[in-house]
This record gives sequence, C-alpha cells and structure tokens, in this order.
Amino acid sequence: MLKKVLISIFLVSIFFLPTQLIFAKNLGESQINQPILFYGQGCPHCVKVHNFLKKDNIQVKEYEIYHNTNNLNLFNKTCDEKNIPLMERGVPMLFIGNQSFIGDTPIIDAITNYIENKIINQPTEIKDEKNGDNEKKSLNIFLVIGAAIVDAINPCAFAVLIILLTTILTNTNRKKALFSGLLFSLSIFISYFLMGLGLYKAIASVELSYIFLKIVAVLAILIGLFNLKDFLWYGKGFLMEVPMSWRPKLKSIITGVTNPIGAFLIGFVVSLFLLPCTSGPYFVILSLLGNQETFYKAIMYLVLYNIIFVTPMVAITSIVYFGFNPEQAEKFRINKVKILHLIAGILMLSMGIYIWLVY
Repeated sequence: MLKKVLISIFLVSIFFLPTQLIFAKNLGESQINQPILFYGQGCPHCVKVHNFLKKDNIQVKEYEIYHNTNNLNLFNKTCDEKNIPLMERGVPMLFIGNQSFIGDTPIIDAITNYIENKIINQPTEIKDEKNGDNEKKSLNIFLVIGAAIVDAINPCAFAVLIILLTTILTNTNRKKALFSGLLFSLSIFISYFLMGLGLYKAIASVELSYIFLKIVAVLAILIGLFNLKDFLWYGKGFLMEVPMSWRPKLKSIITGVTNPIGAFLIGFVVSLFLLPCTSGPYFVILSLLGNQETFYKAIMYLVLYNIIFVTPMVAITSIVYFGFNPEQAEKFRINKVKILHLIAGILMLSMGIYIWLVY
C-alpha cells in the first residue's frame, strides 16, 4: 500500500513539474523585469515621474536615496552591476531588466512601453516628429569650464577685489588684507552658488522645449559677439562690465571696509552689482543644467563652476599678500582688459555655436 502511494506521488510530481518550472521561470522573469525607480525627495524631475505614475495609478518599486543611506547603497550597487559610470548616475533613474533610463521623459516613455509590452533588449531612442531626437543629452563638462573661465576673467571682479585690497592695505597690514581677500572670495562663492542653485531649481521645475535651448545658444553667441565688440571698440556704446553709473556707488561701499568680517559681508552686496556683467555665461550653463542634469550632478557642476570663478580672486589676494602692489595689479588689469574681452568673446561664441549644433 505504501509503495503504491509513493509511486502515485512520484507520477503526480513528474506530471506537474513542467508546469512548476514554467511558473517559476515566469515569476523570476517578472521579478527581474519589474521596474525599479530610484528618486530623490525635492528633485523636480522626480516629481514629474511621480505625477505620471499617480495619474495613471502605475505601481513600481521605488527607493528614495537623498535621505535613506540603505537605498543609496542599493542604488550604487545596482549601478555598479550595470556598469554605469559614477558621473552618469543621478535621479530619477529607472531599471527594467538590463535596461536603465535616466531623466523624466525617457523614464515616462520606458514605463509606457513596459505597460504596453513593447520592452526590447536595448533602450530605444525617443523621437519627436517635430523636433527630432528628444532624448536629453548630458551636459559637456567643457562647457561648464569654458563658461566659468569667461566669468573668472571678467574685469569687473578683478577691479572690485583690487579696490578692496588697496583700501584695506591703506588702513591695516597685509595679513588682514589676505584674510579680507579670502573671505571676500568665499562670500562671492557662497552668493553665486546659492543664486545658481535657486535658478537651477526654477528652470528644472518646468519642461523646457527644444526652442528654449536654441534661445540659450543664441544668447551665448550674443554674449560672445558683445565681448568681441569690447575688444575691437572698447568703451563705444555699452560695456560687458558693471555700468559706469553704478561704479561710484560700488566704490564707496567697498572703501568703507576695514576688516575681514566686513569684507565677507560686503561680498554678498557686491555680488548683486556684479550680476549684470557676469550673469550671462552663468545663465547659459544653468539653463543647460536645469534642462538636462539631475540634482546631484547639477550640484557638482555648480561647485566646479564657482571654484573656477573665484580662483583668480584668490590668486590676486595671494600675490598681493606676498608683496605685489594692488596699484600695479590695477594697471595690469587696465592694460589687459581688451585681451580679457577677446578671450571671453571667443569662448562664448564657440560655446553658443556648439550648443546650437549639438543640443
């Protein structure tokens, strides 16, 4: 009797084995191909993806990485397994099987295709009939560096710092001048970084069109041409510098500084005066960041940009501390001002043409 029962169980198991294997295989594939979304709280691109999911009541596995270390570790582990380079990691990022998608538009399209059972082995390019390729391209780091150099060599920033150092050296010693210059540079860095971060969030919160990027390209070209005008006909018409009518007021503000703390505080005020002549290249980069980059990458690019921007200020402060006369520095600035505009013009013109052709 027992022998017959065992034989019956064995036969039933063999009969159901193929079905069990098929079920296990399908379950495994379902788990492997289940969409996994990594996002960050406060990321505007992530909000767009969440709004899409909520509107159509779509369920995917979600992991928040800004405030959850375990989720961040899982995100990096997943990226390592998929051989995604560090500089290409950001949120929102979606994984479906062996595929990965980054950015709101590619993710929304990928989820739509997944629901419609149109997923293939390789990611597809998203095309727009009117605008051509609608897939967002990653920002070229050389554009960031080039625009930052244009801002860094702007004669306005040089003039302001030289006035500050001359004033402080008149009333005190070189050590105080050193700390004043460094703290002034730090306040400019903080001010510009915060302004850039705010503008990035504003731009990233809206869906920018293909036409907007062309407008950004035209803006870069115009800034380049205006700087070339200042090289060829300096002082004619308008200048890509602080307006002449503002300069007496700016100088009176700076000459009231007598210590490092005052220099640090005045830097925030001075940054507002510098905006008209330094905001052009910054706006171009911020527009590209807001349209194409995730929050973490944008932060890294903003830090890099502003480090480059204040580097000449730190350098001038250092050489003045070691004995270089600020008045000699001002003479050098005046003699080379047209060359600085030439370099800025060539860089911005090249950037504008590149943005027009590539983005």
